[in-house]
Amino acid sequence: MKLRAEDTAALFIDFQERLVPAIADHEAIVKQAAILAQGLQELQVPIAFSQQYTKGLGETVPALREVVADFRYLEKTSFSCCDCAEIAAWIQSIGKKTILVCGVEAHICVMQTVIDLLEAGVQVFVVADCIGSRKPYDKEIGIKRMEKEGAYMTTCEGALFELTGGAKSPHFKTISKLVK
Repeated sequence: MKLRAEDTAALFIDFQERLVPAIADHEAIVKQAAILAQGLQELQVPIAFSQQYTKGLGETVPALREVVADFRYLEKTSFSCCDCAEIAAWIQSIGKKTILVCGVEAHICVMQTVIDLLEAGVQVFVVADCIGSRKPYDKEIGIKRMEKEGAYMTTCEGALFELTGGAKSPHFKTISKLVK
């Protein structure tokens, strides 16, 4: 299974101001997620951001909001993004067969979304260095479960270069600069 930019969209789950600081290794995760968001924009891959109960957990962290042109989020109160009508409609409307998923927490909202996407027939790639949980063990178990359910694991750099396709791509230099 290979990632192709024309077949792919991305879902950034709950990178919120009151949640992210509690996540193990959150600075590195947010840094990688920002690189991923910038690279996906360069590659013209559609991106959606979810926010879980914004009133309680706050807005998407500035490190992500500030690197995304025309940033907007989709509000949810269920753990799985697929249980939110607005997010489900976005997934349906983009018509992509593959979705890259990143966010927090890996073993709750990310995992439940991934399982629902897989059950809906979507190919899912989880960007492992762009997901996190408060406890590293929960992240580890979440990854194992998502793999067992049929999700593919990748990294920010791996996904961006796979979507770029090669050194002859007009996006190669920009992507190379982002990941260095």
